Amino acid sequence: MQDRAYPTLAAATRIWARIGLLSFGGPAGQIALMHRILVEEQRWLGEKRFLHALNYCMLLPGPEAMQLAVYIGWLMHRTLGGIIAGVLFVLPGVVAIMALSWIYALYGNVGPVEALFFGLKAAVLAIVVQAVIRIGSRALKNGAMVAIAAASFMAIFGFAIPFPLIILVAGLIGFFGARAGLPAFHGGDGHGKVGKVQVDDADTLLGEESPDHTQVNRGWAFRISGVFLALWLAPVGLLFAVLGPENVFSQIAGFFSVMAVVTFGGAYAVLAYVAQEAVQNYGWLAPGEMLDGLGMAETTPGPLIMVTQFVGFMGAFREASGLSPLMAATLGGLLTTWVTFVPCFLWIFLGAPFIERLRDNAVLTAALTAITAAVVGVILNLAVWFGLHVVFDEVRTVTAYGLDLDVPVWSTVNLAAAALVLAALVAVFRFRLGAVTVLAGCALAGVALASVGLT
Repeated sequence: MQDRAYPTLAAATRIWARIGLLSFGGPAGQIALMHRILVEEQRWLGEKRFLHALNYCMLLPGPEAMQLAVYIGWLMHRTLGGIIAGVLFVLPGVVAIMALSWIYALYGNVGPVEALFFGLKAAVLAIVVQAVIRIGSRALKNGAMVAIAAASFMAIFGFAIPFPLIILVAGLIGFFGARAGLPAFHGGDGHGKVGKVQVDDADTLLGEESPDHTQVNRGWAFRISGVFLALWLAPVGLLFAVLGPENVFSQIAGFFSVMAVVTFGGAYAVLAYVAQEAVQNYGWLAPGEMLDGLGMAETTPGPLIMVTQFVGFMGAFREASGLSPLMAATLGGLLTTWVTFVPCFLWIFLGAPFIERLRDNAVLTAALTAITAAVVGVILNLAVWFGLHVVFDEVRTVTAYGLDLDVPVWSTVNLAAAALVLAALVAVFRFRLGAVTVLAGCALAGVALASVGLT
């Protein structure tokens, strides 16, 4: 352990606020940011303990970067530390997305704003394609994983099978594959190394030994979990009891509560599920608006899953139920955020005392590996779905022989959009530009194209 003062809760709060304000770039960038600040700069914990926590968070539904912040906050300063870390990780994104949602609702059809989001759509599509390749290169290590990815793509794209069912089946395949001793389901080491500088646990403030409060205490785990379970589900039950199941607020609370339980695989996998339900089934927003929301989340700090706040905002905006549209929208967005992120604290505080029992569980690791392979197929579906709605002005559904396919109307191809998508792909893959740079460039290009009448 290092010979320097252990950080006070106030000092730690300032560090977590800094991380929350700088957490751009999706989960990979956010995890790298935390590693740089907490491991390399502050030396609160070492490489082994950081990866231990991260690989546990990978087993959970929801945003793994935010849950990692909660876990490390709890590790350093008990329950209050975990709560502060999680809230500060999310808060900047909540404020930014809410402000942008108001602007979008009020001025989204105004020429310059519409042109800006036209450009953002192209950049978002390129970033999603990059995510498919990045995750696929890590997850598809053998033929079995490739087959799971291909099957999941066909299931969701060709047959509209719900995302939760795909994830459940993939997890079961990995579980029983490992139990049967099949070589394809062995291995899988989570994230592996994260940063360029590797720090030994012995050279950090926490050292190699676990703090006393991290020891297994079933009573504490169940008490704190009960509190967060009530904070999560009591408002949901109250909305259903008072407003009924058909009310938009009840639907938002119910849908995003289910999402909080089943959405393994990160924000892009979540978006496939949200697009399938919120766009096609509930009709809360259009496909292009879903891309606009993701563009907001990509350009603001916080988890990419914050795009769900925009979805809840627009759903309530259009079904205000007696309230003013903007008041209903604001409440809908905040309700979405509440039922999306409160469960994250529950998963961490319930599971943290038992983490050592999960650490080297080969069967759970195999289930996670298979789920990650399925997520590749799900995100590929998202990329195709986004691509159809960005490049073509009209898409029709073909239903035959059990298939339920979206196909483009080729005569409605938008040449300006196609050219912008191609430029974004070149920027991402040829010149390896960062997400923020590509988003900004495409947004400006969208405004420029609109100014000369080409959009």
